[in-house]
Amino acid sequence: MFTISPKIIPDFVNIKPEHTKNLNTTYTNYMVVTKQRLTKMDIQIMPVLSIVACRMLEDELVHVLSKDRELQQLIVLENRESLGFLRKLRSRNCTPRTAFLDRVPMLLKSRSSPQSTPDFRVSTGLLSCFPLFKKLCRKRNHRQEVSVVVNMLSLGLHTDLEILKAEVYRNIREMASFSDRILVFYGTCGRALGKLEEDLSDLKCPLFFLKDKNGETIEDCISLALGGNEAYARAMTEFRGMGTIYLTPMWASSWKQLGNGSRDINKHYLKNPIYCQAAKIDSGVINDPDFHLNVKEFACTFGMKVVSLKGSTEITEQSYLNARKGSTREW
Repeated sequence: MFTISPKIIPDFVNIKPEHTKNLNTTYTNYMVVTKQRLTKMDIQIMPVLSIVACRMLEDELVHVLSKDRELQQLIVLENRESLGFLRKLRSRNCTPRTAFLDRVPMLLKSRSSPQSTPDFRVSTGLLSCFPLFKKLCRKRNHRQEVSVVVNMLSLGLHTDLEILKAEVYRNIREMASFSDRILVFYGTCGRALGKLEEDLSDLKCPLFFLKDKNGETIEDCISLALGGNEAYARAMTEFRGMGTIYLTPMWASSWKQLGNGSRDINKHYLKNPIYCQAAKIDSGVINDPDFHLNVKEFACTFGMKVVSLKGSTEITEQSYLNARKGSTREW
């Protein structure tokens, strides 16, 4: 047990001694408070937002995570699918921790424990009469601190939609045990994930999805890059039935890998003469100097002409914001 004396307070806060006459409150597990520690007024377990993501969308995920200035802890599950994702994060001055799935709960617990974050247990209402405390409390209330755990899944899952569905479902269930909410960083992917929310309704933590302004879950990575399902439909209408392959930076750099994963994707899909143009989508999520070269190589390989499309990051940003705040409101 510890009682704060009026003589102590002026040492770390600019408060006049006469303001402390009625301050005679007992605290538990009190540690000596410095002026810097006053920004954390209570020991509070931060909410955990888990993200199950398709590797094809790693650029979009890097985009939102690198811009999140209130992100207190970022953990990336350790697997070979996360190598490129980690490299891109570090190039944006993000330094996540990496861990295998079974170690994540321990990392989250250690981050939230009093021993790892020696904070000041104190009623904010009690000290709100002091100008400095009032300012700090008000500032803290506006902060939305969160811990984020990212699980990056393989590109190759899309070659078999049943396997894709099974793997996404399994990973969501495994992460639900330590998550307060989960953002599914996938589209419906050929309807493979169209009933995901219904099928996993027994989970205790809410699920969030990549949704457009109409509240519809995006169909796939191209729909996300273009700004929604309607934008995708408009693009196809404008091309008037011309077979078009849509390329994001990640798609343009990964098509050879996708071809290696499926014997028929190049021979019976990309080399099909119905496809005559490659649409380069620039949404501004990442500055990839090789994007243009990759698109050019792709177009030359399959005898296509290149057209350019303007993309958008709105859905990515708003969906992430809704998930980290736990908000289901529309745009």
